[in-house]
Amino acid sequence: MSTSRRARENAAAIDPTEVFELQGAMKAIKGLRPAKFDETVEVVARLGVDPRKSDQMVRGAVSLPHGLGKEVRIIVFAEGDAAEASKAAGALEVGSEELAARVEGGWTDFDIVIAHPSMMRYVGKLGRVLGPQGKMPSPKSGTVTPNVAEATAEFLAGKIEFRVDSSGNVHVPVGKLSFSAEQLAENARTFLDFIVSVRPSSAKGTYLRTVSVSSTMGPGLKVAFAH
Repeated sequence: MSTSRRARENAAAIDPTEVFELQGAMKAIKGLRPAKFDETVEVVARLGVDPRKSDQMVRGAVSLPHGLGKEVRIIVFAEGDAAEASKAAGALEVGSEELAARVEGGWTDFDIVIAHPSMMRYVGKLGRVLGPQGKMPSPKSGTVTPNVAEATAEFLAGKIEFRVDSSGNVHVPVGKLSFSAEQLAENARTFLDFIVSVRPSSAKGTYLRTVSVSSTMGPGLKVAFAH
Protein backbone atom coordinates (compact mmCIF):
# COMPACT_ATOMS: atom_id res chain seq x y z
CA MET A 1 0.00 0.00 0.00
CA SER A 2 1.40 3.40 -0.97
CA THR A 3 2.00 6.01 1.70
CA SER A 4 1.10 9.68 1.48
CA ARG A 5 3.66 12.39 0.86
CA ARG A 6 2.98 13.74 4.35
CA ALA A 7 3.67 10.34 5.91
CA ARG A 8 6.91 9.96 3.93
CA GLU A 9 8.06 13.44 4.95
CA ASN A 10 7.29 12.75 8.60
CA ALA A 11 9.07 9.39 8.56
CA ALA A 12 12.14 11.01 6.97
CA ALA A 13 12.17 13.74 9.63
CA ILE A 14 12.64 11.25 12.48
CA ASP A 15 15.80 9.27 13.09
CA PRO A 16 14.46 5.81 14.04
CA THR A 17 17.49 5.18 16.26
CA GLU A 18 17.11 8.37 18.30
CA VAL A 19 15.84 8.08 21.87
CA PHE A 20 14.04 11.16 23.21
CA GLU A 21 13.28 12.40 26.67
CA LEU A 22 9.53 12.67 27.15
CA GLN A 23 8.96 16.38 26.54
CA GLY A 24 11.43 16.38 23.65
CA ALA A 25 9.45 13.57 22.02
CA MET A 26 6.25 15.57 22.32
CA LYS A 27 7.93 18.63 20.81
CA ALA A 28 9.17 16.49 17.93
CA ILE A 29 5.68 15.09 17.33
CA LYS A 30 4.21 18.59 17.27
CA GLY A 31 6.91 19.64 14.78
CA LEU A 32 5.81 17.07 12.20
CA ARG A 33 3.45 17.87 9.36
CA PRO A 34 -0.04 17.30 10.83
CA ALA A 35 -3.05 15.59 9.33
CA LYS A 36 -6.24 17.51 8.58
CA PHE A 37 -7.74 16.69 11.97
CA ASP A 38 -6.65 17.02 15.58
CA GLU A 39 -4.70 13.80 15.97
CA THR A 40 -4.62 11.81 19.20
CA VAL A 41 -1.24 11.34 20.85
CA GLU A 42 -0.69 7.85 22.24
CA VAL A 43 1.83 6.23 24.55
CA VAL A 44 2.75 2.57 24.20
CA ALA A 45 4.59 0.89 27.07
CA ARG A 46 5.97 -2.63 26.68
CA LEU A 47 6.02 -4.36 30.04
CA GLY A 48 8.06 -7.28 31.32
CA VAL A 49 5.03 -9.30 32.40
CA ASP A 50 3.29 -12.47 31.27
CA PRO A 51 -0.39 -11.49 30.80
CA ARG A 52 -1.34 -15.16 30.72
CA LYS A 53 -0.66 -15.28 34.45
CA SER A 54 -3.42 -13.74 36.54
CA ASP A 55 -0.93 -12.31 39.05
CA GLN A 56 0.82 -10.41 36.26
CA MET A 57 -2.26 -8.84 34.68
CA VAL A 58 -1.69 -5.08 34.73
CA ARG A 59 -4.84 -3.01 34.50
CA GLY A 60 -6.35 0.01 36.19
CA ALA A 61 -7.32 3.63 35.72
CA VAL A 62 -5.52 6.93 36.22
CA SER A 63 -6.60 10.56 35.99
CA LEU A 64 -4.59 12.68 33.56
CA PRO A 65 -3.94 16.26 34.74
CA HIS A 66 -4.92 17.80 31.40
CA GLY A 67 -7.66 15.41 30.32
CA LEU A 68 -7.93 13.92 26.84
CA GLY A 69 -9.35 16.81 24.87
CA LYS A 70 -12.18 14.71 23.49
CA GLU A 71 -15.74 13.81 24.27
CA VAL A 72 -16.03 10.61 26.30
CA ARG A 73 -19.27 8.65 26.03
CA ILE A 74 -20.13 6.88 29.27
CA ILE A 75 -23.02 4.57 30.06
CA VAL A 76 -23.89 3.72 33.65
CA PHE A 77 -25.72 0.77 35.13
CA ALA A 78 -27.53 2.06 38.19
CA GLU A 79 -31.00 2.63 39.62
CA GLY A 80 -32.68 5.17 41.85
CA ASP A 81 -30.73 8.12 43.21
CA ALA A 82 -27.44 6.77 41.87
CA ALA A 83 -28.91 6.69 38.38
CA GLU A 84 -30.19 10.25 38.64
CA ALA A 85 -26.85 11.48 39.96
CA SER A 86 -24.97 9.75 37.13
CA LYS A 87 -27.22 11.34 34.53
CA ALA A 88 -26.64 14.73 36.14
CA ALA A 89 -22.88 14.08 36.09
CA GLY A 90 -22.97 13.68 32.31
CA ALA A 91 -23.57 10.00 31.53
CA LEU A 92 -24.78 9.31 27.99
CA GLU A 93 -27.22 6.60 29.07
CA VAL A 94 -28.23 5.26 32.48
CA GLY A 95 -30.27 2.13 33.12
CA SER A 96 -30.34 -1.45 34.34
CA GLU A 97 -31.92 -4.53 32.78
CA GLU A 98 -33.23 -2.69 29.70
CA LEU A 99 -29.83 -1.09 29.07
CA ALA A 100 -28.15 -4.49 29.36
CA ALA A 101 -30.56 -5.89 26.78
CA ARG A 102 -29.71 -3.05 24.42
CA VAL A 103 -25.97 -3.72 24.75
CA GLU A 104 -26.48 -7.47 24.41
CA GLY A 105 -28.35 -6.71 21.20
CA GLY A 106 -25.23 -5.12 19.72
CA TRP A 107 -25.29 -1.45 20.74
CA THR A 108 -21.74 -0.40 21.65
CA ASP A 109 -21.65 3.26 20.67
CA PHE A 110 -19.96 4.33 23.90
CA ASP A 111 -16.44 4.42 25.34
CA ILE A 112 -16.73 3.46 29.01
CA VAL A 113 -19.12 1.36 31.09
CA ILE A 114 -19.56 2.11 34.79
CA ALA A 115 -21.66 -0.14 37.01
CA HIS A 116 -23.00 -0.07 40.55
CA PRO A 117 -22.12 -3.40 42.24
CA SER A 118 -25.83 -4.24 42.52
CA MET A 119 -26.07 -4.12 38.71
CA MET A 120 -23.47 -6.81 38.05
CA ARG A 121 -26.25 -9.38 37.81
CA TYR A 122 -27.05 -7.74 34.48
CA VAL A 123 -23.60 -6.52 33.44
CA GLY A 124 -21.93 -9.85 34.19
CA LYS A 125 -23.78 -11.37 31.25
CA LEU A 126 -22.29 -8.85 28.80
CA GLY A 127 -18.72 -10.17 28.80
CA ARG A 128 -19.08 -11.60 25.30
CA VAL A 129 -19.94 -8.14 23.94
CA LEU A 130 -17.89 -5.86 26.17
CA GLY A 131 -14.84 -8.04 26.82
CA PRO A 132 -13.35 -8.05 23.30
CA GLN A 133 -13.69 -4.25 23.16
CA GLY A 134 -12.01 -3.72 26.51
CA LYS A 135 -15.16 -2.13 27.95
CA MET A 136 -16.09 -4.67 30.62
CA PRO A 137 -16.29 -2.80 33.95
CA SER A 138 -14.03 -3.89 36.80
CA PRO A 139 -13.48 -2.88 40.44
CA LYS A 140 -9.73 -2.64 39.74
CA SER A 141 -10.25 0.01 37.07
CA GLY A 142 -12.73 1.93 39.18
CA THR A 143 -15.64 1.21 36.86
CA VAL A 144 -17.50 -1.06 39.30
CA THR A 145 -18.20 1.19 42.24
CA PRO A 146 -21.06 2.30 44.50
CA ASN A 147 -20.01 5.89 43.70
CA VAL A 148 -21.11 5.77 40.07
CA ALA A 149 -21.77 9.51 39.72
CA GLU A 150 -18.33 10.39 41.07
CA ALA A 151 -16.71 7.87 38.74
CA THR A 152 -18.65 9.29 35.80
CA ALA A 153 -17.39 12.78 36.56
CA GLU A 154 -13.79 11.55 36.90
CA PHE A 155 -13.77 9.71 33.58
CA LEU A 156 -15.40 12.66 31.81
CA ALA A 157 -12.64 14.88 33.23
CA GLY A 158 -9.84 12.75 31.81
CA LYS A 159 -9.49 9.54 33.77
CA ILE A 160 -8.38 6.68 31.49
CA GLU A 161 -8.61 2.92 31.78
CA PHE A 162 -5.77 0.68 30.66
CA ARG A 163 -5.12 -3.03 30.38
CA VAL A 164 -2.05 -4.91 29.22
CA ASP A 165 -2.65 -6.84 25.98
CA SER A 166 -1.60 -10.40 25.18
CA SER A 167 1.82 -9.19 24.00
CA GLY A 168 2.60 -7.28 27.18
CA ASN A 169 1.85 -3.84 25.74
CA VAL A 170 -0.30 -1.08 27.17
CA HIS A 171 -1.67 1.52 24.72
CA VAL A 172 -3.26 4.72 26.02
CA PRO A 173 -4.20 8.13 24.61
CA VAL A 174 -2.63 11.06 26.48
CA GLY A 175 -4.19 14.01 24.67
CA LYS A 176 -4.53 15.77 21.35
CA LEU A 177 -1.90 17.20 19.04
CA SER A 178 -3.37 20.64 19.77
CA PHE A 179 -2.16 20.28 23.39
CA SER A 180 1.16 21.89 24.29
CA ALA A 181 4.22 19.65 24.47
CA GLU A 182 4.29 20.31 28.21
CA GLN A 183 0.68 19.17 28.68
CA LEU A 184 1.25 16.01 26.64
CA ALA A 185 4.44 15.22 28.55
CA GLU A 186 2.74 15.74 31.93
CA ASN A 187 -0.15 13.48 30.95
CA ALA A 188 2.25 10.81 29.67
CA ARG A 189 4.44 11.05 32.78
CA THR A 190 1.41 10.68 35.04
CA PHE A 191 0.40 7.52 33.22
CA LEU A 192 3.91 6.03 33.20
CA ASP A 193 4.49 6.81 36.87
CA PHE A 194 1.22 5.03 37.67
CA ILE A 195 2.18 2.01 35.54
CA VAL A 196 5.40 1.73 37.51
CA SER A 197 3.51 2.03 40.81
CA VAL A 198 1.28 -0.97 40.00
CA ARG A 199 4.11 -3.31 39.04
CA PRO A 200 3.08 -6.86 40.02
CA SER A 201 5.33 -8.31 42.71
CA SER A 202 5.63 -11.48 40.63
CA ALA A 203 7.11 -9.64 37.62
CA LYS A 204 10.83 -10.35 37.42
CA GLY A 205 13.60 -8.60 35.51
CA THR A 206 13.10 -5.35 33.62
CA TYR A 207 9.51 -4.17 34.07
CA LEU A 208 9.19 -1.09 31.85
CA ARG A 209 11.01 -2.42 28.80
CA THR A 210 10.28 0.16 26.13
CA VAL A 211 8.22 3.33 25.78
CA SER A 212 7.20 5.00 22.54
CA VAL A 213 4.91 7.87 21.60
CA SER A 214 3.16 8.73 18.37
CA SER A 215 0.30 10.72 16.91
CA THR A 216 -2.55 9.03 15.06
CA MET A 217 -0.93 9.42 11.64
CA GLY A 218 2.70 9.90 12.68
CA PRO A 219 5.74 7.66 13.18
CA GLY A 220 6.62 6.23 16.58
CA LEU A 221 9.34 7.88 18.67
CA LYS A 222 11.37 5.98 21.27
CA VAL A 223 11.40 7.47 24.74
CA ALA A 224 13.79 7.02 27.64
CA PHE A 225 11.80 7.12 30.85
CA ALA A 226 13.59 7.21 34.18
CA HIS A 227 11.76 5.53 37.05
